[in-house]
Amino acid sequence: MSYRPGLDATFAALADPTRRAILARLATGEASVGELAAPFAMSQPAISKHLKVLEKAGLVSRGRDAQRRPVRVRAQPLAEANAWLEAYRQTLEANFQRLDALLDELKTTQGR
Repeated sequence: MSYRPGLDATFAALADPTRRAILARLATGEASVGELAAPFAMSQPAISKHLKVLEKAGLVSRGRDAQRRPVRVRAQPLAEANAWLEAYRQTLEANFQRLDALLDELKTTQGR
């Protein structure tokens, strides 16, 4: 399992529940800062700070549509994080299978 430099920023950004909620909202389509701020009990500047963290991690991008700057989710960093987690999941699963086999073997030899 190789180290991927962008993962630190991705996981740090995902550690905050507000940022995860913003990403969940953006998964349904792009939105303005005002639209993203609406469901939260915080100001647009506070949401903008969260968006800067997400943008620095590469998880979102901002466009320019006339007066509006829509925010869009970017899937690549999430795919990289998922691949990293999946590699660890497979390794741990293999370790658990070996442990199960060893425990079964011990039960068999002690049962004689």
